[in-house]
Amino acid sequence: MSVDGWNTVLVLGGTRSGKSEFAESLVTDAPTVRYVATAGDAPVDDTEWAARLAAHRARRPETWTTEETADDPRRLADVIASAGPNETLLVDDLGGWATVLLDPAHQPADDTATIAELAAAVRACTARLVLVSPEVGLSLVPTTPLGRAFTDALGAANRAVADACDAVVLVVAGQAAWLKPGAPQPATVPVQANPAQAGPTRVSPVAAVGTGEPATAPEPSPDVLTFGTPPAAAGTAGGTGAAGSTAWAAPTLALPVVATGLVIQAGMELPMPDEYTGPQAIERLATLDVPGAGFGVLERAVGFAAATQGTVTPAPWAPVRVLLLHGDHLGDAAAGTVPGESARRARQARAGRGALARLTADSGAELQVVQAPASAPMETGPALTGEQVEAALRYGWRLAEEAADAGVRLLVLGACGAGTEAAAAAVLVATAGAEAPAVLGRVITDSGEVDDAAWMRRCAAVRDALHRTRHSPRSAKDVLAELGGGDIAVATGILLGATARRVPVMLDGPVGVAAAMVTRDLAGQARHWCLLADHGGHPAVRLGAEVLGLTPLLDLRLDLGEGANALAALPLLRSVLALAAELPTHPSLGGADEDLDPDTGEPDFREPGPAGPGPTSTGPDIREPEPAGTEPDSREPVPAGTGPDVREPEPADDPEPDFREPEPAGPGPTSTGPETEPVDPSGRRAG
Repeated sequence: MSVDGWNTVLVLGGTRSGKSEFAESLVTDAPTVRYVATAGDAPVDDTEWAARLAAHRARRPETWTTEETADDPRRLADVIASAGPNETLLVDDLGGWATVLLDPAHQPADDTATIAELAAAVRACTARLVLVSPEVGLSLVPTTPLGRAFTDALGAANRAVADACDAVVLVVAGQAAWLKPGAPQPATVPVQANPAQAGPTRVSPVAAVGTGEPATAPEPSPDVLTFGTPPAAAGTAGGTGAAGSTAWAAPTLALPVVATGLVIQAGMELPMPDEYTGPQAIERLATLDVPGAGFGVLERAVGFAAATQGTVTPAPWAPVRVLLLHGDHLGDAAAGTVPGESARRARQARAGRGALARLTADSGAELQVVQAPASAPMETGPALTGEQVEAALRYGWRLAEEAADAGVRLLVLGACGAGTEAAAAAVLVATAGAEAPAVLGRVITDSGEVDDAAWMRRCAAVRDALHRTRHSPRSAKDVLAELGGGDIAVATGILLGATARRVPVMLDGPVGVAAAMVTRDLAGQARHWCLLADHGGHPAVRLGAEVLGLTPLLDLRLDLGEGANALAALPLLRSVLALAAELPTHPSLGGADEDLDPDTGEPDFREPGPAGPGPTSTGPDIREPEPAGTEPDSREPVPAGTGPDVREPEPADDPEPDFREPEPAGPGPTSTGPETEPVDPSGRRAG
């Protein structure tokens, strides 16, 4: 095969794009090829279709054999599954297969199950396999029900097969664009990850690039700080600091990489959370033994955790790592900010002081202060160069990978740079069509006063930057270079890397939300791994959350600083997850009732017995038993103070001491002896 290292390749393309010719060129070096034709014979009155089929047959070499599967759409999966490791198969094409699948002659049929069978056969195929399929995702929605059914079925089949294949290529106007895993280079073919291991089995978006330039060693990663955590927990994260970090270009289970770096580009296909466990976990909450109405809006946190963890009983997030981005924006974006204030906040966090560090310690989390590139004034020129954007994206991706390798189960994203709110507002204006005054919050000074003059300067900076770039492209990297700057670019890389490694991210503040807006162009799956605890009263966060479909879990309007707001809400969310995982099912729905006697199954209303003998003790008297046949002892009780007890003393060698209570002075509540005189109900003694 021309593409060494891959067994299965999916070739996509539009009508007359050259996809079939390209697929045939991939197997020209095979000694024999089994050509699997999926389309049925042409109708007698359709000469144009017959000519197309004849042209396909004429291109095939004489050494190729043809096998047709038009009679039964399920047969294609059987042919692929039965192929041996020494065979080469060319399937042309899935469009004809979908047409046969929807043919009324084969109905009723389970289209979803048939597509799943085909994908499973492709994934398990040991032969060299090339599949051709029309790409329908770029065409208009058909106007007929049958046309819409065809595009839906073929689109679902393309997605399933593309996920199962080792490589995917899109042919446009005869030009091949490799989508997964990138341009074929035998020296940098990625090794497929074991599906049982953590992280996605195959990640297509990051292509290996060999430029021939010598690899440069990346700068060390920032230290991972822990405050007040047990030694065992601190030791877990110690290997990810500057001394223990690995090069960001080192191979991982998830990413095909080489020494020269990763290519982060638009249209990446990253993993999605489990689409079934989230709703199932929320439905399960209604069955729990809870006295009240339930978890309220916090059930969304349970559903999010279930989907990202892939289980209906998600565990509370632990360990948690906070990534605090520090990168200033120059110019009027930082109007009203005290010079050096952001650097002081970063030093404060590193020293374990301030709100963020204290909340980090209380949560048992880790803190990593990340220095992002400083951004030039956006009103006069680009905030970053293209090379700086690429480096910042890779840097953020590396930070997410290091966290995943350390076992981190939740990332909290925050920022403390000067001018971050104005930069985030500029990104939202460029990507969501908002107005700068509507997404820029008021400027509050250290003394608590409102600085409207500084706010107007920030608005003017955003306005001038957007006017300067009005003719510039609005791709993700262009927005980051022109408007977003270093901290938002690093945050974007963190979101993409965390998504690739299936690590959820809790956003907090404008920087994280702006980065999530940028990821829509690079990988739309990233926003599904993001959680927003509170909007903090920021108008930019509210707008971005609405566009992204992220509903804040709380409305506390916390404004403790980016990252600190999320940590303040984290204990509550952890408690909800712990309750959801540990509470039993309600007895009325089949759960065990803890109030029932485990032996009989009857309600157990017994009072707990006394801890020891007391005034109401009815324990046995340890006196010698009366001989059989004698009358009961009818002696009157000995009045108090009249003399010693006339009963026989205990033997000297009796190992048990006499713990008898003293006899009461007369009959009373604790008397257990028989009455010597009858009692008159009228209150007088009888006789």
